[in-house]
Amino acid sequence: MEWLTLGLFCIMLLACLALDLSILYALCAGLGLFFLYGLRRGFSLRELGRMALRGVLTVRNVLITFLLIGMLTALWRAAGTIPVIVCYAGALIRPEIFLLMAFLLNCGISLLTGTSFGTSATMGVICMTIAGAMDVSPVLTGGAVLAGAFFGDRSSPVSTSCLLVSEVTGTNIFENLKRFFRVAWAPFGAACVVYALLGLAGSRSGQLPDLWTLFGSGFALHWVAVLPAAAILLLSCLRVNVKIAMTVSILTAIPICMFVQNISLADTLGFMLGGYRTEVAALSAMVDGGGAVSMLRPGAIVCLSSSYSDIFRKTGLLDRIKASIGALADRTTPYIAALLTSLVANMVACNQTLGILLTHHLCDTLEPDRENMAVLLADSAVVTAPLIPWSIAGAVPLAAIGADAASIPFACYLWLLPLWHCLCSLREKKRA
Repeated sequence: MEWLTLGLFCIMLLACLALDLSILYALCAGLGLFFLYGLRRGFSLRELGRMALRGVLTVRNVLITFLLIGMLTALWRAAGTIPVIVCYAGALIRPEIFLLMAFLLNCGISLLTGTSFGTSATMGVICMTIAGAMDVSPVLTGGAVLAGAFFGDRSSPVSTSCLLVSEVTGTNIFENLKRFFRVAWAPFGAACVVYALLGLAGSRSGQLPDLWTLFGSGFALHWVAVLPAAAILLLSCLRVNVKIAMTVSILTAIPICMFVQNISLADTLGFMLGGYRTEVAALSAMVDGGGAVSMLRPGAIVCLSSSYSDIFRKTGLLDRIKASIGALADRTTPYIAALLTSLVANMVACNQTLGILLTHHLCDTLEPDRENMAVLLADSAVVTAPLIPWSIAGAVPLAAIGADAASIPFACYLWLLPLWHCLCSLREKKRA
C-alpha cells in the first residue's frame, strides 16, 4: 500500500512536468492521496487535518520571511541597488579571466540577494551579453553563471533555501552559515581554478557593453543606492535576526526610491506588493520582478509540502524507505545516503523546495546532530536541484540567460561540493 501511494504521487508530479502544469496541482492531489492512506490506516479526518496543520505551523517563520524577501528584492530593483552593484561589479571583468569573474560576480550577487533566479536575470544576463561580445562559449559561461547563482542560494542569510533548511532542522541560520563556509572553501577554490584555466585556454577579446549607460537609461546610478545591501551585510555580520535585518533594509530602500529614483510613495508600496516593473524595455528582462506576490507560489509549495511531514511520521508511510536509506547510510556514510536520496527526490519533485522537504523527511534520522543535519541538506538537496535538467531550479536560470542543459556539467562548484563532502565523510568514517 505504501509503495502504491508513493508511486501514484510520483506519477502526479511527473505528469504535471510533462503537461507543463503547476506543481501545486500535484501537491494538492498528493495531500488528498495521503489523507486517503491515513484513513485506511485508521486515522480520522480530524486527526489528519491536525497533522497537516502542525506540519504547516513548523514553517510559519519561513512564510513570513518569504514575504519580506519578496518586498526586499522588489525595492532593491526600484531603488537601483541591484543595477548599481552590477555596474560596479561589471567593471572588474577582464577578457582573459572572464569565466572566473563570471563565476565570482554571480557568487557575489547571489550572496547579497539570496536568489538564484534574480542573480541569473541580472548579473547572469550581463555575463552572457559580455560573453557574446567577446566570443566566449555560451555553454561554459552558462555553467559559470549557474554555479555562481547557487553559491548564494546555499550560503546567503536571505536565501529562501537556506532559511528553509534552518527552519526544518530547528537550527540557527548564522551558525549554519559558518558550517556551510567551512565545508565549501575547498570546492569553491577548486571551481575557481577550473574556471581560470578554462578562461585562459580560450581567452578572447572584444568590446564590453557600457553598463553605466545601459542602466543609466532607467535609474539614477548614485552610490547611496548601495545602502540597502550594505545594511543586510552589516546586520548579518552582527548576527541580527534575519527578519529584522530585512526590515531595516526595506526601510532604507523606501526613501532612496522616493528621493533618488523619484518614485512616488504609492508606486513604491505597489512595487513592494506586486513587484517592480520598469518603463525601459531594454531593462525589463534584467530588473523586473520581486514583490510579495512573487512569493505566493513558493509559499504555497512550502505550505503543502510541509503539511505532509506529520502525516508521514504518524502514519508510517515512509518507514520502509527510511529503513532502506538507514541501511545504505550504515554501509556508506549518512551524507552519501542523503546525497543519493536528494538526487532521487529532486528528480521526482522537479523543484528545489519540495526536494529539500522530501530529503529531510526521508533522512531526518540519519544524523542526530541538528547542525550536521542542516549541512547534509544544504550540500545535498539544495545544490543538486539545479543539476537535474528538468528541474525548474536549473532550467529557469539557464533559460533566463539563454543557455541550455549543456551548461550543467560546467557548473563545477555544484558537483565539486558534493564530491568533496563525500570524500570528507568517508575519511571521517575510516578514522572512526
